[in-house]
Amino acid sequence: MDFLSSVLFLLLGGFTGVLAGFFGIGGGMVIVPAMLLCGHGYDSAVGISILQMACSSVVGSVANFKKGLLDLHVGFWVGLGGLVGASFSGAVLTHTPHKILLGIFILVTLYALLRFIFVPKKAQEQNAKKLQLNLKNKTTLIAIGVLTGIFAISLGIGGGVLMVPLLSYYLGLTPKQSVPLSLFFVVFSSISGVVSLYQSHILQWQYLQWGLLVGVGSVLGVLLGVRLVPKVSAQIHRLSLIVVYTLSLAVSIYKWF
Repeated sequence: MDFLSSVLFLLLGGFTGVLAGFFGIGGGMVIVPAMLLCGHGYDSAVGISILQMACSSVVGSVANFKKGLLDLHVGFWVGLGGLVGASFSGAVLTHTPHKILLGIFILVTLYALLRFIFVPKKAQEQNAKKLQLNLKNKTTLIAIGVLTGIFAISLGIGGGVLMVPLLSYYLGLTPKQSVPLSLFFVVFSSISGVVSLYQSHILQWQYLQWGLLVGVGSVLGVLLGVRLVPKVSAQIHRLSLIVVYTLSLAVSIYKWF
């Protein structure tokens, strides 16, 4: 790998790290379309994305916890679901045509985008409330984690794109509450996903090198992203997230055709 390529991967990691910390989307929403746009295969795009997630999510979650933004009691249950769901990612990538996976990626992104655009005004203005961890809510958190883990890791998108709207819809959490939880979920799901992809012989040595470079850059970026979250209003945060989803959707549709 030449010097210029290394610098570009580091810069890509830094940019996606900022987005991961600010939106809790794992960075894959940018990495997968960017890698596809540069002519890389879907396997390499997903592998690099997941390795970046593993690096940025750990650092971002520690930073969120120190700032009091992460509720570990809630995060444990959604992380447990992600650990289980992501273990199937290798099998999904191995046996599902890439055209279909990219199509699902597009539909998932579109779903999340529409959820945020058409969320009721009352829900936009709701105040953050502490989630009560009764049996029903624990089961819901695990189910959301499993579902998100299966599809998000297989698509290389981390989980925030699915998890944030699901936590908002089924448990009434605000996006600013959901972002730290989705980033913490990525810690479990990305590690489980890396193991699954390695066992399925999808993660090759070259992808590992690229992914680690992107991961190093994302560690620095995610710290900046986490610092930005408390400094913006919920409305600006939501509108910014809509812009990211729209750009990712446009690139993905372009590559699908």
